[in-house]
Amino acid sequence: MKPRVGAVRYLNTKPLVHGLGDADTPFTLSFDYPSHLADQLSLGLLDVALIPSIEYFLGDGYRIITDACIGCLGPVWSVKIFFRVPPQQVQTLALDEGSRTSAALAKILLAERLGVRPRLQALPLGSDMRDCEADAILLIGDRAIHPPAIDAVEVWDLGETWVEWTGLPFVFAMWVARPGVATEAIAQHLMQARNSGLENLPEIAEREAANYQLTTSECFQYFHDNLHFTLGPQEKTALTRFYDYAVGLDLAPSGRTPIYDDCEIAR
Repeated sequence: MKPRVGAVRYLNTKPLVHGLGDADTPFTLSFDYPSHLADQLSLGLLDVALIPSIEYFLGDGYRIITDACIGCLGPVWSVKIFFRVPPQQVQTLALDEGSRTSAALAKILLAERLGVRPRLQALPLGSDMRDCEADAILLIGDRAIHPPAIDAVEVWDLGETWVEWTGLPFVFAMWVARPGVATEAIAQHLMQARNSGLENLPEIAEREAANYQLTTSECFQYFHDNLHFTLGPQEKTALTRFYDYAVGLDLAPSGRTPIYDDCEIAR
């Protein structure tokens, strides 16, 4: 049986999986929400998955197997907090259930920058944020790009907020393997897919834009300007910084050291 690999179903993953799924792909590929992928990897239902970075630190014996990731060097566009009251006055925060890294990042930014630790509530997948009465609402992925109109007094792009605050990139998700999985062939294909995706961003944008109610130029700009797909030294430093903040807020266990396989870029 082929290894089982899970990828995020959002638009931001399209450049990472470009060309995968043909007869030469040495694994089966499925798509789901980031939080669901993390659960499936933990349960052994997947062998490798593109999981939220916070989930990497919650896993036992996980390995980061490629230098392909989903990150940002500034505004990310698809991860936002919408504030109905000034951020310093937030008492309740609704968290999009799609990704746990963005939820952790929202908690860190509010606590560490403003000293605000609001009561939390879930915003279920598929729910309408206009029906949510929380002081602030975290949205991720495709529905953050096209949020419904609400009376927001302020909006944080969490990628931009993190980068301005720390001077570091942010890494939202990485390709991670559970223990005991042979990953060399998988990793090579995943890195080659990312490299091919970066070389074909105009084609991917043209193909995908209408599916997400975007123009081709908006879609290309999202891929090219808002997202970052390489896990380099600065990104690894950023992961460690994020982890340290998460430990400080009891969002992750202490004593974890990231384990990177040979993550050189495949050319």
